[in-house]
Amino acid sequence: MLTKDLLRVSRAGGGYHPRFATDDDRELAARVIGVFQGHVGQSRGDLDEALTALEREADDFKLVRGFAKLLDRQATVETRAPVEPRRARDAAFTAAESVGVVTESDREQALARAADDLGVSPADVEQALYADRETRQIIADVDVRWSPEDLLAQYDLSLAQTALFDATEVRVRSSDPKAVVSAVKRLRLMYEIRRTDGDREVVVTGPDALFRSTRRYGTRFARLLRTIAKTADWRLTATIDDRGTDREMTLTDADVSVPGVDPVTEVTFDSGVEADFARRFQSLDLDWDLVREPEPLEAGAHVVIPDFAFDYRYGDFRVFFEIMGFWTPEYVEKKLSRLADLENVEMVVAVDESLGVAEDIEARDHRAIPYSGSVRIKDVRDVLRRYEDDLVADASADLPAELRPDDDAIALDVLAERHGVSADTLEGKSLPDHETVGRTLVRPGVLEALDGVIEAGMALDGVERALDEYGIDDASAVLSRLGYRVEWEGLGGGTVREK
Repeated sequence: MLTKDLLRVSRAGGGYHPRFATDDDRELAARVIGVFQGHVGQSRGDLDEALTALEREADDFKLVRGFAKLLDRQATVETRAPVEPRRARDAAFTAAESVGVVTESDREQALARAADDLGVSPADVEQALYADRETRQIIADVDVRWSPEDLLAQYDLSLAQTALFDATEVRVRSSDPKAVVSAVKRLRLMYEIRRTDGDREVVVTGPDALFRSTRRYGTRFARLLRTIAKTADWRLTATIDDRGTDREMTLTDADVSVPGVDPVTEVTFDSGVEADFARRFQSLDLDWDLVREPEPLEAGAHVVIPDFAFDYRYGDFRVFFEIMGFWTPEYVEKKLSRLADLENVEMVVAVDESLGVAEDIEARDHRAIPYSGSVRIKDVRDVLRRYEDDLVADASADLPAELRPDDDAIALDVLAERHGVSADTLEGKSLPDHETVGRTLVRPGVLEALDGVIEAGMALDGVERALDEYGIDDASAVLSRLGYRVEWEGLGGGTVREK
């Protein structure tokens, strides 16, 4: 982004049009890059003088300053002095008080005394006195990441971002609305999604809908533009508060692009509540996969993009999940109306208790989970369990009442996966050829064979090798079934003993 004083716009026809760089400005961009690179090892004052001379030659000094503003962020500036400047000044001013500096000779005497105190030469003290002033700092390095063409593209992006500082509303159509909404939520902007002419439009409400206009809110619009500009096909229309006059600005992918430089990785979640919930939920071994920002859902003439979805691992079934934090009453009412328009969708909403709208959500045929501070995983798990019970019952009804796997031994989880169901679905099924030992199905003949091999006093690792031949990894359950236990011997292993 640029500073407001470097904004270049045209108000022709009552509009608001950023004056982007053109191909004719490529040579000027190259010259500004050259000035920076040519002043490595020189003072910032020398660099500023060179840029000022270039401004006098250019048709628009703001364009030069805009290029320089972007490149200045790539420069490494150092204070170079034989003595730390603050120490040099303290010593020099103390010496000057004792000498009583009036003439040039007095000044030289004071510098000499200061040099003696610091153990350096008078010239070193004089050099260090104001070495930390901005104009005397040294350009140590300039890591220019952009070619002249890239600098033009970065300038156009930054100029458009600066123009959005005073936006009160932004309307976006993009080939990737999901990415746009994700960025909107991450930046904590108020938004809604409208369906217009068969297309989806993300409408981001400006600060006037909440409080007075603030620069912080405007910079969020500017940061949003970078995400929008990274999508393939987009159009942005913004209402700009131009010193009390509303003007309209339109930008498209033909105007602004993102140069080929990787930006700083942005935060994935919109809030700490969401991040905390996702971390805790994914740490559990449940039969549900957590999906971040799933597909948009039609809600009448609008669209809703929930925060999460839960996908059941053993069937084509999805439950959507929204975390509803504190917003203005108007925004909450709008959110509730969107939920009311959702049809044929399983939706669970975690709602901040302070909103007091849990009953309203339930009345719209969605499940509500009140929370305060953080969403309780147990509450979510209990709701999912209700769905899971129905899914298990349906899957169980589709399986035959009797299962006869060909394996001599097979884990219940493996058999369930083979049938595309959860292990709970196998409960109540008849397994006439096998005996259930722990979480493993074992033929009686295998148990008899193992009983003839395993004996008291046998080392545990020998038992495990015998079980491996049948593909059994639950040694403790098999040993218990055969009447044995394991006697542990420190860290050295275990020995089989009769119960």
